[in-house]
Amino acid sequence: MKKIKMFQVDAFTDHVFSGNPAAVCLLDEFLPDEILQHIAAENNLAETAFVVPSGDDYHIRWFTPLTEVDLCGHATLASACVLFTYFCPDAKLLVFQSQKKGALTVARDNNRYLMDFPADPPQAAEWPEELIKAMKIRPESVFKGSSDYLFVYSSQRQVELVAPDFRRLAKAQARGIIITAKGDDEDVDFVSRFFAPQVGIDEDPVTGSAHTTLTPYWSEMLSKSKFQARQVSQRGGQLWCEIAGDRVMISGQARVFMAGEIYI
Repeated sequence: MKKIKMFQVDAFTDHVFSGNPAAVCLLDEFLPDEILQHIAAENNLAETAFVVPSGDDYHIRWFTPLTEVDLCGHATLASACVLFTYFCPDAKLLVFQSQKKGALTVARDNNRYLMDFPADPPQAAEWPEELIKAMKIRPESVFKGSSDYLFVYSSQRQVELVAPDFRRLAKAQARGIIITAKGDDEDVDFVSRFFAPQVGIDEDPVTGSAHTTLTPYWSEMLSKSKFQARQVSQRGGQLWCEIAGDRVMISGQARVFMAGEIYI
């Protein structure tokens, strides 16, 4: 029997029971993909991160309950929170090596964790009418990044009111659909929500990776480089984003909810 240390962390929040929960499993080496997928399905969270030390760096992989994904922001934030809190208390910077997105760094930033991710600027796209019908509220414009659609709405209220038909949405030829609008509050530049039923997540509470597309979009629209963002899901979450050339800096807070062991 193998014991694996596992933590559950609420990411992009300063208190538990909000933000986006992620599991973080610390391994000596990666187990077979089938076992990793079974663990993620058993956890039944939006993402489970598997982290393996490699010299001074860490290799990281992310699994939804249904599949492995190329990039996950909140589970990377959760992994950094665990490592900084329990295993690397004196470290200033962590480097995660990913299979598809290269080196991803996370630094301490006062009471936040600052992630450095590759930007994924969206391009104007053909309107996927079936997906738009599934949203039930028609957006003003449609874009697409390398993995996600981006639907832009005229108001925060519209973003909050969208209630998708997830069966129809699951047919999307994309990882997921981001919806966004300018924020109503003075301290929030833009709001968003994220849907990805085709990878086992009807609605993701707070999606760091979506902000690699949102940040360059809103930088162009608002002619600025730094943003406060809010994901207006039921749990909700707060992010601070900055465009820096072909990179996006995304910071947020995190709180450990649970620590334990799993046995396989």
